Amino acid sequence: MDTQLQELRQLASRAENRRTETGIPRVAMVQGDIPEHQLAAVYDPMVNLILTGWKTMTVGDRTFRYDPATYFVMSVDLPAVGSVHASGDGDPYLAISLTLEQAIVANLLADLPKPAGGELYSPGFSVAPVTPELLDAWLRMLRLMERPDEVAALAPAYEREILFRVLQGPLGWMLRDIATPDTALSRIGVTIQWIRENFARPLRVEALAEMAALSVSAFHRHFKAVTALSPLQYQKHVRLLHARSLLIAGEGNATSVAFGVGYESPTQFSREYARQFGRPPSKDAARLRA
Repeated sequence: MDTQLQELRQLASRAENRRTETGIPRVAMVQGDIPEHQLAAVYDPMVNLILTGWKTMTVGDRTFRYDPATYFVMSVDLPAVGSVHASGDGDPYLAISLTLEQAIVANLLADLPKPAGGELYSPGFSVAPVTPELLDAWLRMLRLMERPDEVAALAPAYEREILFRVLQGPLGWMLRDIATPDTALSRIGVTIQWIRENFARPLRVEALAEMAALSVSAFHRHFKAVTALSPLQYQKHVRLLHARSLLIAGEGNATSVAFGVGYESPTQFSREYARQFGRPPSKDAARLRA
């Protein structure tokens, strides 16, 4: 595996300290110190492979650490806070990712035997050690960066193989659940998507529970099992992250942004923003812009 990892590191070494597109659909890479506000975000479902350095990801009260030769799967849209670190030898953090597309996973599952049921209402993110077979699939995918004329023909096959190798591993149930209708994860996922798209609107937990075909108490319990947050906490995190991006971009002051993301009280917005990010809105945005 060391030889595979070394070649992957060399291929991904052109990445910048932000999401860097590879020219391969849904495949990206990142390297080095990443600005903190980019690591506090709503993360799309993905498979992420750590090549050097290490990363922590905190969602609610749960924190995972990702070391080299491990990969993590995020199966639902999650507001999270990340932190990346160089290796003990000083090599910069380096990682590659594949954004998950439900239709592609579902198409692959249709060609595979149906296994026993997954883990009911387990967390929507977790970590596992990489295998030589998964590394090999990633290698062939990243080599396409040097052969762009082959991307259209070969990338879909390599993407299916990466997904297949993940499906074979300990986190495979997470992929199955996001692409299988009426599983535990997919039912909660529908409500998560609604909150993401309507975060500025008042949230009625009863309506979300009905959407997931659960009682209100069961919905609360299962939503937190998947996201590590209550529905209201999830909405608040999404609102604050969106507000932060608007403030950094200079698209309004704290008051107008507060109303724009759904707060009725600018005072409450400033208080919750400072609690989340450590500084009042205007000071935080000015520091990050600087």
